[in-house]
Amino acid sequence: MKRRNILIGMGVLAVGAGVGGAYALLQEPAKTAQTGSGNAQRPQVAAGDMPIFADDRILGAADAPVTIIEYSSLTCPHCASFHRATLPQVKADWIDTGKARLVYRHYPLDRLALRAAAAANCIEGDGFFGFIEVLFQNQERWSRNQDPLGALQKLAGLAGLSPEAFDACIADETEITRILEIQTDGRDSYEVASTPSFVINGQKVIGARSYDEFRQVLSTFAPEA
Repeated sequence: MKRRNILIGMGVLAVGAGVGGAYALLQEPAKTAQTGSGNAQRPQVAAGDMPIFADDRILGAADAPVTIIEYSSLTCPHCASFHRATLPQVKADWIDTGKARLVYRHYPLDRLALRAAAAANCIEGDGFFGFIEVLFQNQERWSRNQDPLGALQKLAGLAGLSPEAFDACIADETEITRILEIQTDGRDSYEVASTPSFVINGQKVIGARSYDEFRQVLSTFAPEA
Protein backbone atom coordinates (compact mmCIF):
# COMPACT_ATOMS: atom_id res chain seq x y z
CA MET A 1 0.00 0.00 0.00
CA LYS A 2 1.31 3.45 -0.85
CA ARG A 3 2.30 5.62 2.11
CA ARG A 4 -0.30 8.23 1.17
CA ASN A 5 -3.09 5.68 1.34
CA ILE A 6 -1.98 4.24 4.68
CA LEU A 7 -2.87 7.46 6.47
CA ILE A 8 -5.86 8.31 4.33
CA GLY A 9 -7.35 4.86 4.96
CA MET A 10 -7.67 5.67 8.64
CA GLY A 11 -10.35 8.22 7.96
CA VAL A 12 -10.88 11.61 9.51
CA LEU A 13 -11.79 11.33 13.18
CA ALA A 14 -12.48 13.87 15.86
CA VAL A 15 -13.06 12.01 19.09
CA GLY A 16 -14.22 14.02 22.07
CA ALA A 17 -15.44 11.23 24.35
CA GLY A 18 -13.53 10.15 27.42
CA VAL A 19 -11.54 12.12 29.93
CA GLY A 20 -9.33 14.55 28.07
CA GLY A 21 -10.84 13.36 24.81
CA ALA A 22 -8.76 11.98 21.98
CA TYR A 23 -7.18 13.91 19.17
CA ALA A 24 -7.29 12.89 15.55
CA LEU A 25 -6.40 15.01 12.54
CA LEU A 26 -5.78 13.58 9.11
CA GLN A 27 -3.67 15.31 6.51
CA GLU A 28 -2.09 13.83 3.44
CA PRO A 29 1.51 12.97 4.38
CA ALA A 30 3.95 14.34 1.62
CA LYS A 31 15.88 2.78 21.24
CA THR A 32 16.03 2.63 28.15
CA ALA A 33 15.02 2.17 25.06
CA GLN A 34 15.30 -1.48 24.28
CA THR A 35 15.50 -1.83 20.55
CA GLY A 36 16.28 -4.47 18.02
CA SER A 37 16.82 -4.70 14.31
CA GLY A 38 14.47 -2.75 12.10
CA ASN A 39 12.39 -5.62 10.79
CA ALA A 40 8.90 -6.94 11.29
CA GLN A 41 9.82 -10.07 13.26
CA ARG A 42 7.94 -10.53 16.51
CA PRO A 43 10.25 -12.35 18.92
CA GLN A 44 8.22 -11.69 22.07
CA VAL A 45 4.61 -11.84 23.13
CA ALA A 46 3.53 -9.75 26.11
CA ALA A 47 0.60 -10.42 28.41
CA GLY A 48 -2.69 -10.21 26.60
CA ASP A 49 -1.14 -11.85 23.53
CA MET A 50 0.39 -8.55 22.45
CA PRO A 51 3.27 -9.07 20.00
CA ILE A 52 6.38 -6.99 20.68
CA PHE A 53 8.41 -5.98 17.63
CA ALA A 54 12.16 -6.41 17.51
CA ASP A 55 12.58 -2.68 16.89
CA ASP A 56 10.14 -1.47 19.56
CA ARG A 57 11.35 1.24 21.93
CA ILE A 58 10.69 0.08 25.46
CA LEU A 59 10.98 1.87 28.79
CA GLY A 60 11.12 -0.38 31.84
CA ALA A 61 11.97 -3.91 32.89
CA ALA A 62 11.55 -6.72 30.39
CA ASP A 63 9.91 -8.93 33.04
CA ALA A 64 7.37 -6.34 34.21
CA PRO A 65 3.94 -7.97 34.62
CA VAL A 66 2.16 -5.09 32.89
CA THR A 67 2.94 -3.98 29.34
CA ILE A 68 1.57 -0.64 28.15
CA ILE A 69 1.66 -0.07 24.40
CA GLU A 70 1.23 3.61 23.66
CA TYR A 71 0.23 4.91 20.24
CA SER A 72 0.90 8.65 20.02
CA SER A 73 1.43 11.38 17.46
CA LEU A 74 4.12 13.92 18.28
CA THR A 75 1.87 16.80 17.13
CA CYS A 76 -1.16 15.61 19.13
CA PRO A 77 -2.04 18.03 22.00
CA HIS A 78 -3.76 15.32 24.06
CA CYS A 79 -0.68 13.11 23.73
CA ALA A 80 1.40 15.97 25.05
CA SER A 81 -1.05 16.39 27.92
CA PHE A 82 -0.67 12.72 28.86
CA HIS A 83 3.12 12.99 28.81
CA ARG A 84 3.07 16.13 30.92
CA ALA A 85 0.36 15.33 33.46
CA THR A 86 0.02 11.54 33.74
CA LEU A 87 3.11 9.71 32.52
CA PRO A 88 5.52 11.11 35.15
CA GLN A 89 3.51 9.51 37.95
CA VAL A 90 2.98 6.31 35.96
CA LYS A 91 6.73 6.17 35.51
CA ALA A 92 7.47 6.80 39.18
CA ASP A 93 4.87 4.39 40.60
CA TRP A 94 4.82 1.66 37.98
CA ILE A 95 7.69 1.72 35.49
CA ASP A 96 10.55 2.62 37.84
CA THR A 97 9.33 0.05 40.37
CA GLY A 98 9.34 -2.78 37.85
CA LYS A 99 5.58 -3.30 37.75
CA ALA A 100 5.04 -1.99 34.23
CA ARG A 101 6.92 -1.21 31.04
CA LEU A 102 6.02 1.22 28.29
CA VAL A 103 6.25 0.34 24.61
CA TYR A 104 6.13 3.57 22.64
CA ARG A 105 4.86 3.39 19.06
CA HIS A 106 4.52 6.30 16.67
CA TYR A 107 1.08 6.92 15.21
CA PRO A 108 1.68 10.08 13.12
CA LEU A 109 -1.43 11.97 12.13
CA ASP A 110 0.16 14.53 9.84
CA ARG A 111 3.29 15.17 7.78
CA LEU A 112 5.13 16.98 10.55
CA ALA A 113 4.52 14.22 13.09
CA LEU A 114 5.82 11.67 10.60
CA ARG A 115 9.06 13.60 10.09
CA ALA A 116 9.45 14.15 13.83
CA ALA A 117 8.99 10.42 14.40
CA ALA A 118 11.69 9.65 11.85
CA ALA A 119 14.05 12.09 13.58
CA ALA A 120 13.31 10.55 17.00
CA ASN A 121 14.04 7.07 15.69
CA CYS A 122 17.57 8.17 14.81
CA ILE A 123 18.32 8.69 18.49
CA GLU A 124 19.63 5.58 20.20
CA GLY A 125 19.29 4.26 23.74
CA ASP A 126 17.85 6.30 26.59
CA GLY A 127 18.13 9.44 24.49
CA PHE A 128 15.09 8.36 22.46
CA PHE A 129 12.68 8.76 25.37
CA GLY A 130 14.40 11.94 26.47
CA PHE A 131 13.87 13.43 23.04
CA ILE A 132 10.23 12.32 22.93
CA GLU A 133 9.64 14.11 26.22
CA VAL A 134 11.36 17.26 24.98
CA LEU A 135 9.10 17.27 21.92
CA PHE A 136 5.95 16.87 23.99
CA GLN A 137 7.03 19.45 26.59
CA ASN A 138 7.78 21.97 23.83
CA GLN A 139 5.13 20.89 21.34
CA GLU A 140 3.58 24.30 20.69
CA ARG A 141 6.99 25.91 20.35
CA TRP A 142 8.13 23.73 17.44
CA SER A 143 4.93 22.38 15.88
CA ARG A 144 3.34 25.83 15.47
CA ASN A 145 6.54 27.58 14.48
CA GLN A 146 6.61 29.36 11.14
CA ASP A 147 9.47 26.99 10.28
CA PRO A 148 8.52 23.83 12.20
CA LEU A 149 11.21 21.64 10.66
CA GLY A 150 13.81 24.25 11.49
CA ALA A 151 12.60 24.39 15.09
CA LEU A 152 12.56 20.60 15.22
CA GLN A 153 16.10 20.48 13.88
CA LYS A 154 17.30 22.74 16.70
CA LEU A 155 15.75 20.46 19.34
CA ALA A 156 17.27 17.42 17.62
CA GLY A 157 20.63 19.18 17.80
CA LEU A 158 20.31 19.24 21.59
CA ALA A 159 19.89 15.45 21.43
CA GLY A 160 23.09 15.09 19.43
CA LEU A 161 21.84 15.05 15.85
CA SER A 162 23.83 17.26 13.49
CA PRO A 163 21.89 19.23 10.85
CA GLU A 164 23.18 16.79 8.23
CA ALA A 165 22.08 13.76 10.26
CA PHE A 166 18.69 15.35 10.92
CA ASP A 167 18.09 15.96 7.22
CA ALA A 168 19.07 12.38 6.42
CA CYS A 169 16.80 10.99 9.14
CA ILE A 170 13.65 12.81 8.11
CA ALA A 171 14.21 11.78 4.48
CA ASP A 172 14.93 8.10 5.26
CA GLU A 173 12.35 6.28 3.13
CA THR A 174 13.00 2.93 4.84
CA GLU A 175 12.38 4.40 8.29
CA ILE A 176 9.31 6.31 7.18
CA THR A 177 7.85 3.17 5.63
CA ARG A 178 8.53 1.24 8.85
CA ILE A 179 6.79 3.91 10.96
CA LEU A 180 3.72 3.65 8.74
CA GLU A 181 3.82 -0.15 8.90
CA ILE A 182 3.69 0.02 12.70
CA GLN A 183 0.87 2.54 12.47
CA THR A 184 -1.08 0.26 10.15
CA ASP A 185 -0.50 -2.69 12.47
CA GLY A 186 -1.95 -0.68 15.36
CA ARG A 187 -5.04 0.08 13.32
CA ASP A 188 -5.46 -3.50 12.15
CA SER A 189 -4.53 -5.32 15.37
CA TYR A 190 -6.13 -3.03 17.97
CA GLU A 191 -8.46 -0.77 15.95
CA VAL A 192 -6.43 2.28 16.91
CA ALA A 193 -7.95 5.31 15.21
CA SER A 194 -7.03 8.25 17.45
CA THR A 195 -4.27 9.36 19.74
CA PRO A 196 -3.30 8.79 22.39
CA SER A 197 -4.45 5.18 22.50
CA PHE A 198 -3.07 2.50 24.79
CA VAL A 199 -3.23 -1.27 24.90
CA ILE A 200 -2.56 -2.53 28.43
CA ASN A 201 -2.12 -6.31 28.65
CA GLY A 202 -4.57 -6.60 25.79
CA GLN A 203 -7.10 -4.02 27.07
CA LYS A 204 -7.53 -0.88 24.97
CA VAL A 205 -7.71 2.50 26.71
CA ILE A 206 -8.46 5.58 24.62
CA GLY A 207 -7.61 9.16 25.46
CA ALA A 208 -5.37 11.17 27.77
CA ARG A 209 -6.68 9.77 31.03
CA SER A 210 -5.89 11.16 34.45
CA TYR A 211 -3.41 9.26 36.59
CA ASP A 212 -6.17 7.91 38.85
CA GLU A 213 -8.07 6.52 35.89
CA PHE A 214 -4.91 5.05 34.38
CA ARG A 215 -3.94 3.55 37.74
CA GLN A 216 -7.28 1.79 38.04
CA VAL A 217 -6.60 -0.10 34.82
CA LEU A 218 -2.99 -0.91 35.74
CA SER A 219 -3.98 -2.18 39.18
CA THR A 220 -6.23 -4.84 37.67
CA PHE A 221 -3.07 -6.53 36.33
CA ALA A 222 -0.56 -5.92 39.15
CA PRO A 223 -0.80 -5.03 42.86
CA GLU A 224 0.05 -1.47 43.79
CA ALA A 225 1.81 -2.31 47.07
